[in-house]
Amino acid sequence: MLKINTNYDNLKESYLFSEIAKRVAAFAEANPDANIIRLGIGDVTLPLCGEVIKALHSAVDEMADGKTFKGYGPEQGHLFLREAIQNYYKKHNVSIETSEIFISDGAKSDVGNILDIFDKDNVVLVPDPVYPVYVDTNIMHGRKTIFMNATGENGFLPLPDSSVKCDIIYLCSPNNPTGATYNRTQLKAWVDYAKANGAVILFDSAYEAFVEDAELPRSIFEIEGAKECAIEFCSFSKTAGFTGVRLGYTVVPAALLGGKLNKMWLRRQSTKFNGASYIVQKGGAAIFTEEGQKQVMANIKIYKENAKVITKTFDALGIEYTGGKNSPYIWFKCPNNMKSWDFFDLLLTKAQVVGTPGAGFGNNGEGWFRLTAFNTLEKTQEAMKRFEALLKA
Repeated sequence: MLKINTNYDNLKESYLFSEIAKRVAAFAEANPDANIIRLGIGDVTLPLCGEVIKALHSAVDEMADGKTFKGYGPEQGHLFLREAIQNYYKKHNVSIETSEIFISDGAKSDVGNILDIFDKDNVVLVPDPVYPVYVDTNIMHGRKTIFMNATGENGFLPLPDSSVKCDIIYLCSPNNPTGATYNRTQLKAWVDYAKANGAVILFDSAYEAFVEDAELPRSIFEIEGAKECAIEFCSFSKTAGFTGVRLGYTVVPAALLGGKLNKMWLRRQSTKFNGASYIVQKGGAAIFTEEGQKQVMANIKIYKENAKVITKTFDALGIEYTGGKNSPYIWFKCPNNMKSWDFFDLLLTKAQVVGTPGAGFGNNGEGWFRLTAFNTLEKTQEAMKRFEALLKA
């Protein structure tokens, strides 16, 4: 008789952002004239930059010519993109080999798929609150997951507890959902802990391009010893607006278990994944050109201006928050000690603004709320006017 994976029974009925979409859709249907401003899901709104568009068009033309047509690409991604990524790391004083870089269709895929190379009996440590994918993908595999408290008291940046034993550690910096960012000393503590416990750190650096403080690391590999205990995931989605194009990469150092994990991930990818589109990879490589960097950073600057609009409003209202400066996310305490979902409904129905309830990210998220800077400046300003009016009503 057929058996199914009963671990799925342990998942929440609905993925957080699916529940948000349902509530917003129901409100919009009942209020067809509503002018809803979305600052909830971390989806970008600015178009792809000119250099990327040129590269995409050029690649399409190549695919239309028998002399330049490309079929299946290299298993790890085209060398031209891996070399561009390698040089990008080099600019931040990190040396990695192209054989350690694996191109994919996005960080979300890799964060879940990487679990294929780890035994299900490993104990997983994740922060609370946390990006739901970290938890849900391990529940699907049936792994034991334990939580470390990320709270206002520790700046939403938990540090290692020597009494806690685990095998897989998830860290995200700048963090989703809180926007908090680890400094070098704090990350060194995690690297030392992982090495002492024979654990591996799965480090999500999807928002590294938003880091503006020079003393804050963009990559865990800026920390001594990290190549011996960490795997890093990065995405083009927030850096260059690739949410609808799909491209990312994962760095698996050869120093991990004497190259064992690097070889296992290559074997896994070559079996289950045929690589990201050549056309998309050409677009991705354009990001790392001198002009491409100028253009994508110009877009990020606009999102950062949006974040300033939000944080200035919170400062004026005396609302406690983290994030915004080195992150596209602003994480704040719900006014009047409201529950997260209650404030979500109030903000939607009274101000027609969509955010993300903190409770959806874990127990410690209750009473907190996340807004994103991924909208136009005009809509962000209007959303904050409505927000302020709502609280002063």
